[in-house]
Amino acid sequence: MIHAKSAFALYFGNRGFFPASLIAAAREEMTATLRRLGHDVLLLDADATPHGAVETPRDGAVYAEFLRQHRGKFGGVILCLPNFGDETGAVAALREAGVPILIHAYPDTLDAMAPARRRDAFCGKFSVMDVFYQYQIPFTTLTPHVVHPSSPQFAAQIDYFDRLCRVVNGMRGLVVGALGARTTPFKTVRVDEVTLQRHGITVETLDMADVINRVKALDAADPRMREKTESLRAYTRWDDMPTAAFDNLAKLGVVLDEIIEEMGMQAIAIRCWLELQQQLGISPCVLLGMLNDQGIPAACEVDTANAVMMAALSLASGQPSTLLDWNNNYEEEEDKCILFHCGPVPQSLMTEKGLVTDHAILMNAVGAGCAYGPNIGRIAPMPATVGGLLTENGRMKCYLGEGRFTDDPVPQDFFGCAGVFEISNLQAGLQALGYAGHRHHVSATRGHVLAPVREALTRYLDAEVMTI
Repeated sequence: MIHAKSAFALYFGNRGFFPASLIAAAREEMTATLRRLGHDVLLLDADATPHGAVETPRDGAVYAEFLRQHRGKFGGVILCLPNFGDETGAVAALREAGVPILIHAYPDTLDAMAPARRRDAFCGKFSVMDVFYQYQIPFTTLTPHVVHPSSPQFAAQIDYFDRLCRVVNGMRGLVVGALGARTTPFKTVRVDEVTLQRHGITVETLDMADVINRVKALDAADPRMREKTESLRAYTRWDDMPTAAFDNLAKLGVVLDEIIEEMGMQAIAIRCWLELQQQLGISPCVLLGMLNDQGIPAACEVDTANAVMMAALSLASGQPSTLLDWNNNYEEEEDKCILFHCGPVPQSLMTEKGLVTDHAILMNAVGAGCAYGPNIGRIAPMPATVGGLLTENGRMKCYLGEGRFTDDPVPQDFFGCAGVFEISNLQAGLQALGYAGHRHHVSATRGHVLAPVREALTRYLDAEVMTI
């Protein structure tokens, strides 16, 4: 699962007493570089304003109309300053942009400092930032303060900004499905849907009885069943899997796909016990892992809040995310612990194909042979970003951390899908999470993407973020 790279609208700021050749060169360089990095580019016609740049409020109005005409075709704006630029024109152009804005400035060189050749974009960038702050226009700026488009630092800045844009645009208007009511013992996953809605995130709910009724009503001859059966068999291992349980998992998979499409869901959280075990003899774990691999963040135990965090992490990393428990200490290693869940980890984050089994924990409640579905295995060694989300007093409160899954062994008889997670100052981090009211659940994705996720959540999505 790789999210498409963002398309960018390019903006060029100008001050008329600087040479026009700087604008022409920047339009060519920036466009070529961004396309080489894999991004589509929207560019104002060169004859729409002097040199295709913005200097005056009138030029800004032309650019603002250009953005309105192309709304939905770009995920961010790159405000490029080939020279000092003009702040007032920038405000007129971008105050209604509705997407993240990266402020970029060209560097001067010591052999081109005469009045006819110098840029002064170093200073102009400060001026634009100042005026945007006054107008409360959110923007992003990265280090180094000035950078040439041909440099590796510029490519790194664009990668960061792309990830930030994917999070911001993916979270705005996100539709999360809550399938089934929260089980009474799990007060740890309570969430305020109105708070999420005020942050642009809609929760659509469906009763678990409806889900189960759809499964029971699904004809085994339905053509969707063949496709689902084949994809499930290819996804992982099914040694000694009872036919009835496998068929019910396939039916539930078809029903989940149907519900997701029908209700426009982009992430889900599902009630995973005990009705599914009691009425269908299955647990949905492996189906959740599959959905995550297909780009639909899927959380168990109706943890709707962490389904949202999973979506944010996945949007940033371009990789599947998963929901785990802060579960066990790892011997005397204070910066290591075991993260685990029963078996919903996407196969792409595991060391090898898992094995679908009965649920060794839930069988204590429902009996043996009534809870097939956990995809058992181990989480692959990899750098990882972790996070969580809760709602409190009308606010979205999140945490983020960066660490790694190690190759340390987890005992063979340890049930579920687990890995050893290492992060600096783990003990202090756990204490901070506990005092802040965060849950025993933790979302995780491959790669280190904390910085763009944090900025997306705080600067553009009005959430609070603590770092562990």
